Amino acid sequence: MNGFKFFLLASAAFLAVSCGNHGFSDGPYAGVPFDMPHVQRPVIPTFSVVLTDFGAVGDGVTLNTEAFAKAIDKLSRQGGGILVVPAGIWLTGPIGLVSRIELHLDQDAVIVFSTDQDLYPVIDTNFEGLDVRRCLSPLHAEGATDIAITGKGIIDGNGDAWREVKRRKVGDDLWKTIVKRGGVLADDGSAWYPDEGYKVARATAGSLNYQDQSLDEQFVKTFLRPVLLSFRNCDRVLLEGVTFQNSPCWNLHPLWCKNVTVNNITVRNPHYSTNGDGIDIEACENVLITGSTFDVGDDAICVKSGKDADGRRHGIPCKNVIVRDCTVYHGHGGFVIGSEMSGGVQNMWVTHCHFLGTDVGLRFKSTRGRGGLVQGIWCDHIYMKDIVAEAVTFNLYYAGVAATERADGAPAEEALPPVDETTPEFRDFHFSNIVCSGAKQAIYVNGLPELPLAGVSFRDCRFTAKKGVEVHNAHPITYENVIVNGKAL
Repeated sequence: MNGFKFFLLASAAFLAVSCGNHGFSDGPYAGVPFDMPHVQRPVIPTFSVVLTDFGAVGDGVTLNTEAFAKAIDKLSRQGGGILVVPAGIWLTGPIGLVSRIELHLDQDAVIVFSTDQDLYPVIDTNFEGLDVRRCLSPLHAEGATDIAITGKGIIDGNGDAWREVKRRKVGDDLWKTIVKRGGVLADDGSAWYPDEGYKVARATAGSLNYQDQSLDEQFVKTFLRPVLLSFRNCDRVLLEGVTFQNSPCWNLHPLWCKNVTVNNITVRNPHYSTNGDGIDIEACENVLITGSTFDVGDDAICVKSGKDADGRRHGIPCKNVIVRDCTVYHGHGGFVIGSEMSGGVQNMWVTHCHFLGTDVGLRFKSTRGRGGLVQGIWCDHIYMKDIVAEAVTFNLYYAGVAATERADGAPAEEALPPVDETTPEFRDFHFSNIVCSGAKQAIYVNGLPELPLAGVSFRDCRFTAKKGVEVHNAHPITYENVIVNGKAL
């Protein structure tokens, strides 16, 4: 049986099982392999107001920042409730949610965030695991309990005005359109930047997003582009039904939150969007992501817990996460842990997911200097097709580039560094019932010689790929009923 036929039959079997004993009808916790508390959903009063009651105009031109603020303030003074956004195109500046508030988008409601940078002050925040200063997020909440964004509408971050674009990622026609916007080009023509300040900041930051701190914040403000949604230190959070798209940087970033439910959302970014992640669950506890679709410019469903010294100082692990019945199209990784994982990651279950045309399916990454322990990871019933690079990859030499840009082979080592708090440790990974029809490589493992990966197992898996299995510095690693290109391992 060829790989594609196997993929179709396995997918059919998956659908049959989903309607039977192991499907969503039994609840998302059915079969969870660790002690997983049920995620608490927000409790919000049913009292509601409509955005138009506060002078809002949905013509795509009128700025409605004040109307959103007034509506949320009234609800808050009433003890909480639901702000209904009716059909229309609602241009606005940042929207800040507070406790016991639900933002509900009706069918045909589109919230579009203004590109006027004066509306987004530079604040103290945390991004890519570091304590930094960046622009206020269009959607934000701090220390709130019982908050939700629901409905059938669309939230658009207008991110094209903020992001750089790499020339190699777009075709000639699109490149010409981007250049006509204005902005500036890299000296070698390899990238387009929204303005001169962004170009200067990028030159000092290299491949990172941490510019020379002596630069004037207002001059480099575009470089300090925000994530679309930033919820920090919140409890009982719900994102349901809505489409989130076109973010200035990452799309959704719950940080240090508890009881996060993400259900039936769509997350979209252009394939060329720099740092265009789908959702980054960072240092959160008790998270449920179900029935959602991602088509983005960077990692799709990503788990993090802080970076290097800042991450270890906060010391908040990401734990108790279920990802179920999700689909990823374009993205650097379907499900990803890292590379910011210095606070540790434990108890992850990824099940009944599809990765179609994704750069990498299951992606785990870190590097020396991070520290942190990643353990207790289960991935089962994963169906992949046309994976650009690896179906499953561990890379503990991560250097901040996409998997498709990585040169094969581990870097040469003159002497092994000592194992200490800066050494990342990965152990206790379990992969089962994985089907991959088409990939550059089935499995690639690049561990650290001073602290190899430990306790990695594959069971009942089928891979069709140009290359098979390559393992560096991992033991024990076991295979049970694993077939690669028709041959048992």
